[in-house]
Amino acid sequence: MSNLLKDKFKGTLFGQAIGDALGLGTEFMTKAEVKRYYPDGLADYSQIVQDCHRARWRKGDWTDDTDMTMCIVQAIIDDRELRPLSVARNFKQWFRHVPMGIGRHTCNALSIGDYTEKPEMVAEKVWEMSGKRSAANGGVMRTSVIGLLGENVEKYAAEICRLTHADPRCVGSCAIVSLMVHSLVYKDEILPIETLVKIGNRYDKRIEPYLRMSWENSLDALVLDDESTMGYTLKTMSAGLWSLYHCSSFEDGLLAVANAGGDADTNGAVAGSLLGARFGYENIPERFIKGLARGNVLEEKAESLLSVLRN
Repeated sequence: MSNLLKDKFKGTLFGQAIGDALGLGTEFMTKAEVKRYYPDGLADYSQIVQDCHRARWRKGDWTDDTDMTMCIVQAIIDDRELRPLSVARNFKQWFRHVPMGIGRHTCNALSIGDYTEKPEMVAEKVWEMSGKRSAANGGVMRTSVIGLLGENVEKYAAEICRLTHADPRCVGSCAIVSLMVHSLVYKDEILPIETLVKIGNRYDKRIEPYLRMSWENSLDALVLDDESTMGYTLKTMSAGLWSLYHCSSFEDGLLAVANAGGDADTNGAVAGSLLGARFGYENIPERFIKGLARGNVLEEKAESLLSVLRN
């Protein structure tokens, strides 16, 4: 495995965690609130306000987004391959410890007793109970690691998404982000928007407008802080892709997304993973890496995963 490949591999995992940890600082805020709490913009973990929501985490710690990514990472390390049922068992074990920040849709799925035996069936039922309207971003927030696999990326992205999220918009957004990570890491190429549109249309026609927004519009057009739509999988996907298409560094892309407010930890996790895959670990500002509360844990998991996947 080349040094460039290793750098991008590690950049993806650290980018995810950093985006999650920094985005927590503006999670659930409107842009006006972001401006009030961070007049010059949020740019470092040390600035994160310690209100009743954020005080539950240490500054620089990640949330449920990266916790669930680590559930996938650990399953791959333990099995030396990706087995969806192993991932489901790890999700359930994590859930039993009452994790902070878990989304309602994911919580509903993991709460059901026979989840580990039939996770896809459970996820389908939870979706049906929502009137087939729930398309939350709890699947796409954890999908970056799937892009690091050497093959069958789209297949596995769909399978891991469906462990909790059955809506085709969720599945399609996971496939798109995973395939983009894979292309950036293994080919050093940004997939063109028309390629992504073709992928998205295989799942749901509602994906295309959000793909085109990521390419054609400003980040403001996504209105990430709209209370009624924050947490929508297609908005999170689009925000991550926007940072990739329009920003020239890891820092510029992540700060733009984090300071837009809304479901900023998840938007940041997706944007951070894509930017890390593009620019690599060496181009992530040192303060983001050193300030990460569980950076030593992530370093260890990254090395173990890298060892498994290169054999």
